[in-house]
Amino acid sequence: QVQLVESGGDSVQAGGSLRLSCVVSGVTFNSVYMGWFRQAPGSEREGVARIDSGGTASYAETVKGRFTISHDNAKNVLYLQMNSLKPEDTAMYYCAASFARGGSMRWFFDQIYRGFGFRGQGTQVTVSS
Repeated sequence: QVQLVESGGDSVQAGGSLRLSCVVSGVTFNSVYMGWFRQAPGSEREGVARIDSGGTASYAETVKGRFTISHDNAKNVLYLQMNSLKPEDTAMYYCAASFARGGSMRWFFDQIYRGFGFRGQGTQVTVSS
């Protein structure tokens, strides 16, 4: 059974940094694509970053250069390092995984949103100005 448990969300000032963690069980990183998406109240979900089974990362334009997705194979943890945070980064952040490989980042998250994959319960990030 695949389980994803996020942590690390917090309230920070604009310009600050946070590192989100997602403890992954029931699957190994070389067998899935993984990612982070976010959703703010009243807004659509947004795929933030994805890392494929080979370790190649992709990012949304809104976070490129500020966020870094990575994973620790030994600990089976997925990370999202977030730097230079802005108030518009405020959202619930979710970890996601899918056995469906290939395709664009947008396609990956569409699959997740449609239920073809796995997601965690979310961790809240609040950035104040």
